[in-house]
Amino acid sequence: PQQLRAGRSARAKKRRRVSNSAAGGGGIMAMNMNMAGGAQGMMKGGSTLADGVDECILKNIGATKQLATIVQTSLGPNGMKKLIINHLGKTLVSSDCGTIARELEVVHPAAQMVSMAAAAQDSEVGDGTNLVVSFAGELLKLAEELLRTGLHTSEIVSGYELAYAKVVELLPTLEVARVEDVRDVAALAAAIEPVVAAKHEGVEKILSAKIAEACAAVMPHAPEAPSMRADQVR
Repeated sequence: PQQLRAGRSARAKKRRRVSNSAAGGGGIMAMNMNMAGGAQGMMKGGSTLADGVDECILKNIGATKQLATIVQTSLGPNGMKKLIINHLGKTLVSSDCGTIARELEVVHPAAQMVSMAAAAQDSEVGDGTNLVVSFAGELLKLAEELLRTGLHTSEIVSGYELAYAKVVELLPTLEVARVEDVRDVAALAAAIEPVVAAKHEGVEKILSAKIAEACAAVMPHAPEAPSMRADQVR
């Protein structure tokens, strides 16, 4: 009986050693599989990895170009409206770039920066959001061509900074009209007519005159400085 118990004990110890070695081997195998997958193996499914500065930059440019492609067909009086269904299931139809970019809920960092620039333009000026996104997309499209020819990013940035300085110098010389007195309804109507035409082509003369009259009516009388808020016009 003692020999039988000793034999059983030896066989049990052997089975435990085999089991432990199998478990250890499985752990090593799993670790080797992750190591073979590289950094991609450490990420969850659906993740992408970009190697090198140029590849990362090109991916950022591609995301921004895609956003510009979506909104630039809505630019101008003949721009098309977009049908958007947001995460709540609400359906929106709009040609306003600010609304489109906001409801798309852009998550890509580079494209999100352009979307934020459009939101800042809307907050500061109230118009020109589509121009901001479309212009940024075109600038990055040209930058991509320069990158592929071998130029460094710092050289491209320096070139764009020189172009910006030249534009600031030339813009004052391109003035076609100036409103000296914003209380002058006729001059004010002429100034806002192109803006109205961008959304309501064909009736811009009628609408701009009515808008100018409404704005002038709520402005304080001289000698107070002219000022107006949009919520004062009903």
